[in-house]
Amino acid sequence: MTAFNLHGKRILVTQADTFMGPALCDVLAELGADVLADKSLLQDDAAVAAMMQSAGRIDALIINLAIPAPSTPAAQVGDEEWRQAFAQMVDPLPRLVRAVLPQMTERKSGKILLIGSASALRGMKRTSTYSAARGAQLAYIQAVGVEAAPHNVQVNAIAQNFVENPTYFPPEVQANPAFQERLKREVPLGRLVSQREDAMFAAYLCSDAASCFVGQVFPVCGGWVAR
Repeated sequence: MTAFNLHGKRILVTQADTFMGPALCDVLAELGADVLADKSLLQDDAAVAAMMQSAGRIDALIINLAIPAPSTPAAQVGDEEWRQAFAQMVDPLPRLVRAVLPQMTERKSGKILLIGSASALRGMKRTSTYSAARGAQLAYIQAVGVEAAPHNVQVNAIAQNFVENPTYFPPEVQANPAFQERLKREVPLGRLVSQREDAMFAAYLCSDAASCFVGQVFPVCGGWVAR
């Protein structure tokens, strides 16, 4: 039995049909939350405003954003690839925060959690575009976290890698012997973190049991960043 529950909490999950969205929605609902699963791309203020108007009160916002990671060598990265990564993973952040933070500040209660990437914490070849966008996400969360903390609003991030999910580690990748060797070589845990393990930690950070974390970035990657 978990030491926390989410009964009565209205939790909005963005892009709920991709990346960690499905697993998050399942675990949050299991723990008693009223899950608001949004599937829009949040490409402008109007889309975010419509989503927020439909949602009403939001006790926790989980910002789940992902794109297929480009693997272009740095010397070949074009402006379009760069702009696309930031447009889809960074630009939605201030739109979402502008929309939800005022109601949380007024109530003096709320959680904002980004599902980010540990690629921003450890260098990898051929990931300059993706890692830069993910790094911008984490820097933004850290700054907003400090600003929101006096209003009893906790803003934090999970920086994950080697977590089971259909966007970056689909079944065909997991079944590849070369990938299995890579897990043993690079990840001290020796396996992928399961979707449920990751989603349970996210759920904890959205609960009343986790109210002391301010602008924190939590690596969830089986020890990958520690190597």
